[in-house]
Amino acid sequence: MSIDKAYNNWAEQYDSNLNKTRDLDQKATIETLEKYNFENVLELGCGTEKNTQWLLNKASKIIGLDFSDEMLNKAKEKISSENVIFQKADLTKNWDVENGFADLITSSLTLEHIEDLNHIFRQANLKMKNEGIFFISELHPFKQYSGSKAKYETEDGIHELEVYTHHISEYMEKANQNGFSLIELNEWFDEDNKELSRLISFVFKK
Repeated sequence: MSIDKAYNNWAEQYDSNLNKTRDLDQKATIETLEKYNFENVLELGCGTEKNTQWLLNKASKIIGLDFSDEMLNKAKEKISSENVIFQKADLTKNWDVENGFADLITSSLTLEHIEDLNHIFRQANLKMKNEGIFFISELHPFKQYSGSKAKYETEDGIHELEVYTHHISEYMEKANQNGFSLIELNEWFDEDNKELSRLISFVFKK
């Protein structure tokens, strides 16, 4: 099943289903970004706006990109602010956003669905102001090594999504090649499992 079709099917239950990864990502996003100042935000894989509302408390303008029509429809139902634009986008293509727009770019639980990280960092560099920051939160590759991946349950059974494993060294290498330096790296654990981290997050600076 294609990624956009899978997320279209998942959209109706995405916010309500038990999902430790989704909830921990929201915690990681808030705890990491609350100490930074930003005005213009480009949110990659904004989904149903699970992080957009919080970002709007600090930002003056947000552009949320996602490849799923149904996820975007859910987001639009919940946020109608003139300061937020939701638009459908294929992140593997060139992003239809003004160059130098963002002082913050976020990507949450999105890059596991994208094979070419170099393209993501190259586009992020184009769309970001100098001194801007790029926040990435993803399923930890250690978690992927153990067999974990994005999935959701339906009446027909569990549907697993196509994913790619990106090693920590790959994030570092592609970021460096495209003009970013690492300023923060954190690992995030479930409350009931402190041995295997669920998420990894990076903050890169242009």
